Amino acid sequence: MRIALLSGTNRPGSNTRKVVKHLEAVYRAAGVDAPVLDLVDLPPTLFAPEAYAEHPAAFTPFADTFLRADGVHVVVPEYNGGAPGVLKYFIDMLKYPESFARKPVAFTGLSAGIWGAFRPVEHLESLFINLGSYVYPERVFLPGIATHLEEDGSLSNPVSIKRLQTQASGFVDFAARLKKPVEA
Repeated sequence: MRIALLSGTNRPGSNTRKVVKHLEAVYRAAGVDAPVLDLVDLPPTLFAPEAYAEHPAAFTPFADTFLRADGVHVVVPEYNGGAPGVLKYFIDMLKYPESFARKPVAFTGLSAGIWGAFRPVEHLESLFINLGSYVYPERVFLPGIATHLEEDGSLSNPVSIKRLQTQASGFVDFAARLKKPVEA
């Protein structure tokens, strides 16, 4: 089983990446291959206007990781009431429909404020449903993200840690059920 972890911002040193790092350890402890798609590593050439017509070769590993994943766990911060624009751009650059059709997707949201990225997650869910993906219904929201993190960037809130473990475990089961061939 391969669950790609999508860090939904290109902000260096982001809290989003810290949550992704925690989830990466959770998935790997469960024996799940969990490659990380960190948008901070996107090639700058992807943002040139010509990239719409022909994606730069440096984008291929990102697209292939997303395409080959049995499921994608998106970790998204809330920036000004929405998801970071780079996340939407990344989604727009992926091959359609094969990157999304029947792809299981889970969401974890985080914010400095009290809603934990509820609005961006709701928007992304509708976007992925529109693209033909299957949205895992158990979402995790981490409001006031600074209160969940230690100085070293590790998660410290035991309730949040448990919720993320439960979400990851349930998502693996969800993705595995969807991966099975349909019996006639």
